[in-house]
Amino acid sequence: MVASTEIRAQADALRTELERHDHAYYVLDAPTVPDAEYDRLFRELQALESEHPELITPASPTQRVGGQPSPELAAVHHAVPMLSIRTETDTTDEGAVAFDARVRRALGLDDTAPPIAYAAELKFDGLAISLRYESGVLVLAATRGDGSTGEDVTRNVRTLRQIPLHLHGDAPPVLEVRGEIFMRRDDFERLNGAQEAAGQKIFVNPRNAAAGSLRQLDPSITARRPLSFFAYGLGEVQGWAQPDTHSGVLDALAAFGLPVCEHRDRAVGPQGLAGFHARMAELRQSLPFDIDGVVYKVDSIARQLELGFVSREPRWAVAHKYPAQEVATRLLGIDVQVGRTGAITPVARLEPVFVGGVTVTNATLHNQGEIDRKDVRIGDWVIVRRAGDVIPEVVGPIVERREGEPARFDLLAAIGHTCPECGSHVVRGEDEAVARCTGGLFCPAQCKQALRHFAGRRAVDIDGLGEQIVNQLVAAGIVKTPADLYDSARVNAEVLAELERMGERSATNLVKAIDQSRETTLARFIFALGIRNVGETTAKDLARYFGKLDGLLEADEAALLQVPDVGPVVARCIVEFLAEAHNREVIAALRQAMHWPETEAAARPEAGRFAGKTFVLTGTLPSLRRDEAASMIEAVGGKVAGSVSKKTDYVVAGADAGSKLDKARQLGLVVLGEDELRDLLRAADISPPDSQAVLFEDKQ
Repeated sequence: MVASTEIRAQADALRTELERHDHAYYVLDAPTVPDAEYDRLFRELQALESEHPELITPASPTQRVGGQPSPELAAVHHAVPMLSIRTETDTTDEGAVAFDARVRRALGLDDTAPPIAYAAELKFDGLAISLRYESGVLVLAATRGDGSTGEDVTRNVRTLRQIPLHLHGDAPPVLEVRGEIFMRRDDFERLNGAQEAAGQKIFVNPRNAAAGSLRQLDPSITARRPLSFFAYGLGEVQGWAQPDTHSGVLDALAAFGLPVCEHRDRAVGPQGLAGFHARMAELRQSLPFDIDGVVYKVDSIARQLELGFVSREPRWAVAHKYPAQEVATRLLGIDVQVGRTGAITPVARLEPVFVGGVTVTNATLHNQGEIDRKDVRIGDWVIVRRAGDVIPEVVGPIVERREGEPARFDLLAAIGHTCPECGSHVVRGEDEAVARCTGGLFCPAQCKQALRHFAGRRAVDIDGLGEQIVNQLVAAGIVKTPADLYDSARVNAEVLAELERMGERSATNLVKAIDQSRETTLARFIFALGIRNVGETTAKDLARYFGKLDGLLEADEAALLQVPDVGPVVARCIVEFLAEAHNREVIAALRQAMHWPETEAAARPEAGRFAGKTFVLTGTLPSLRRDEAASMIEAVGGKVAGSVSKKTDYVVAGADAGSKLDKARQLGLVVLGEDELRDLLRAADISPPDSQAVLFEDKQ
């Protein structure tokens, strides 16, 4: 039965009233009706929508309960990137002074110019979120992700009653609201109590609990988690006369019905900023949620636009941190962990202590050098700090409370110079702080990293073997080393099709990609092994010099030092890697499965017009990919490096070139465009191939 005009009006009135009560209760913390009356209104709306499903709208309060689980969180491209802001690590008043000075210099203001007005806010310890409203209705919610692309968590966000499904007043056609989803301390304690009573996972801290809750595939789980939200900025906006100050933007967001933190101020000059920082420090412990600092933003939107950005960070904003929280406790022992890169990290086992809002039982000691420098010994009373209010670390011992003269800790001796995960040799270079397992191809702790590197585009290039598939293959015990990928009894279409988010077609394509990777080059194979400090260029040098893999396998440090651009550190890393029997076994298995062209002996540096010349590539060239340009440069004897220095001969720069180009200009180096590079190569009788333009993946 189609709803009459009267019933539609009744449903609209109920929705409006429930939204008003939700805002009063969850945002203003000022309930307007008893719970029983709210429940009666809610049930009345539910009954109307049940009888007339056409009345249900995405913005209805009844749609906050969740829904069916999603198979995955879809990717969302941010129309306006969600950028990070610079962190001011000087936790004193000088941090505020330094920021104000940078802003004034950038604006060209001298000492006679009036002080700058800033918007000062809290730095919440949660998860950044973008809410997209179209004509006032919430249509999309996405996580920050990498800043350009996040995850669609719309159905989960709809369960948060602090976030309005429909904005108040005359909303613009498009309004993207940026803010933070977090969990209050009291809500966190109640959640963990319930989790413990149910025998389920206990969360480490409110931030982890909030992040895990928001990214659930099942919205009904998110609906049961006590999440909160504060708005603090804007993304894309269409059809709105935006206020001319950031303070005005926050006032407007509050008028739209969005929760905005009351602890904010319009501070004038560095003294105003420092005063806000100090006031919030005094208030910090009494706040119902965690913060790890405050945020300063130039209040004038016009001045924000004038200041712009540097390295994807706004010049007009900064996060001013607080000193990390510290407590004293007893060091009961020192354990070790093996990281994904083989680094052996000593971990302090502590007498449980409450610091920074969580109970800490373990803390990092970083490496043997740090243990020696701090003179930390088992049995000591030590100071523990939550660095950045997240990662616990041991600051140092309280020497005056030391009992007797406990022995100093020797990490290598404690583990018998062997990896606790795989039994491979553990080594520590003469000038290196970190001890490392040498079983890179064999060690279970390094397995995922080794597989991802091996399959990478610049290594053997197994298209489709991404992080998620690698994680599943390792977790299921299907693959333990790269050689296992080529064992058809282990890895086949039937096995792969059983993995999460893998259908028959994807499984077949991945098997085909693995088979195709059997044919490679010696340089790619050497790079794919993941030998520390052996990058693409060094791998090419080694392949060119030795010609055959056996030549590399038989080389000692003296022989390796004859290879162009291979120094003592690289030579030692290669020898240590190849001296490990476990790695040799995996390499032998790979040789049975793979093939590459080999030459007799090319133990001579490549000659060419540009022999000994170093090039650096940066930015987007119109028609050349990075690997194409690099291959052509190497073909005439040149070398392609990843960073700019005084030893650089040419910098090849395209569109959106970053800090490398800036440094080249500072050093007065020769900068070439693509046309100039082509002219240079044409003179050497090298014809560049045609290609579509792509973005060079420089990490500036």
